[in-house]
Amino acid sequence: MTERIYNFNPGPAMLPLPALEEAREALVNFKGSGMSILEISHRSAVFEEVLQSAIARVKRLLGLDDRFLVLFMQGGASLQFALVPMNLASDATPVDYVDTGTWSTKAIKEARILGKNVRVVASSQDKDYTYIPENIPIKSDAAYLHITSNNTIRGTQYRSFPKAGDVPLVSDMSSDIFSRVFDPAPFGLIYAGAQKNAGPAGVTLVIVRKDMLERVPAHLPTMLKYTTHAEKNSLYNTPPCFAIFMVDLVLKWLEEDMGGLAKMEIVNREKASLLYDYMDSQDFYRGTARPDSRSWMNVTFRLPSADLEKKFIEEAQRAGLGGLKGHRSVGGCRASIYNAMPVEGVRVLVEFMKEFAAKNG
Repeated sequence: MTERIYNFNPGPAMLPLPALEEAREALVNFKGSGMSILEISHRSAVFEEVLQSAIARVKRLLGLDDRFLVLFMQGGASLQFALVPMNLASDATPVDYVDTGTWSTKAIKEARILGKNVRVVASSQDKDYTYIPENIPIKSDAAYLHITSNNTIRGTQYRSFPKAGDVPLVSDMSSDIFSRVFDPAPFGLIYAGAQKNAGPAGVTLVIVRKDMLERVPAHLPTMLKYTTHAEKNSLYNTPPCFAIFMVDLVLKWLEEDMGGLAKMEIVNREKASLLYDYMDSQDFYRGTARPDSRSWMNVTFRLPSADLEKKFIEEAQRAGLGGLKGHRSVGGCRASIYNAMPVEGVRVLVEFMKEFAAKNG
């Protein structure tokens, strides 16, 4: 484990070392069962304990009361783009979306494919998705208001969530769930692909308020109903057992080692400030997101030229700083500084950036 780099990949992303080390021990003989965690039955008492532990940790960390159910599903956030409108809205009832870039755009597309009455009530497309819209209009006839809380590609993030009154909020929180404290009460449903801030690829966390399940149409295919997974406690079919186990270990680290979301938020603020404060102090690196909309999770920036960006990424990799290439759709550079990235990793990155600018400026 001495050769690990600082991994700034946007997902699958860096995982806490204590979680990886504990998982290593479980790969051969999990809790004296004589079997690997990869081999145990999802119907066994051993896995039931893992599942219930993961659910309990999600509830404690997010402050979820008995109104909410925690589900573990598959298909990533991309499947949820379709399942949300399919389960939570009739064809006639309007569904409202805020378009802040790639992932919310894809969610809108899926709702339209399903023939839903989609209204894009706010968008930041006019400025190339470099900001989060303010004063989002709330329309009381909407089945829900859908937002993407953090935008990995554009490097923008909601500082506060829309106040939607009686309209349930639905959010894709794939890239910033568990990164800060927020009030879950206004949300009818939250979904998150685990591979950025909660665990490995292969499992999707879905948090659904029980009253939302009353909307699920009876005619949907069994596997596409939230009610199916709620009634069977995520065990209707074989779940991604190992991925759920890893989520439990990551949340254990967050809860017991880091001390919960309030303390994690302080660390995340510190990491983001280190990077943004440096970028604001010079003119070699240029942040792409509007300052009031900057993400604490994905810091996007450009260098003076594409050639310099390529050189920066290559030299950073050799220096033990991996995953700094921007998304292929926008180019540039991106440092993803999720929960598992230590403050020291960001300090090392900033020092490298200073040295690179001095040599190439």
